[in-house]
Order: sequence, then structure tokens, then C-alpha cells
Amino acid sequence: MPKKYYVYILASKRNGTLYTGVTSNLENRVYQHKSNLIKGFTSAYGVHHLVYYEVYNDIYDAILREKRIKKWERRWKLELIEAVNPDWQDLYGNESGFPLSQE
Repeated sequence: MPKKYYVYILASKRNGTLYTGVTSNLENRVYQHKSNLIKGFTSAYGVHHLVYYEVYNDIYDAILREKRIKKWERRWKLELIEAVNPDWQDLYGNESGFPLSQE
């Protein structure tokens, strides 16, 4: 099975502070953020809710997408989230399983 890479967006709350990242293990990475195991921006600002993610087969594509999203206007990021997650549901630990499939 080919390795998967994830571009993800965390939020402190609906329309709150946002963080965009990339990882090869989304479940573990979000757990680290939620548990404040990663010192820095997300722990300082309480950014712990997984509100969006995309799946890639190539790490270079994922990194390029992450860099592009980070440069976006805030409004565009909000629209991206709300297009697939209008209620800003925390996708980590969702009752339908983790991660909530967007493939």
C-alpha cells in the first residue's frame, strides 16, 4: 500500500485561529497537537480542532499545497473549510471513524 501524506488545517474554534500543516501520519500528528506535545503556535493559541485535510500520494505535492494554502488570504481558507465541513466539526475522533474520509 502506498504511503499517504496529508495537508491539514486545525482551528481553535469556528472562525478562530488557524494552523496549516503537512504530515504522513495525520492521526498521530493531530494527537500531538491536541495533547500539546508540540510546543509552539498550536499549543500557545489552543489550536486543536482538525477541521480540514487533503490526502496526497506524493510528499512533494503535499508540501507544495501546504505552502500555497499558508500564503492564502484568510477568507479563502475559511471558504475551503466550509466547503467540506460547514459545521466546523472536529474530524479527529469523529463517530464515523478517523480520519473522516474525503477520498
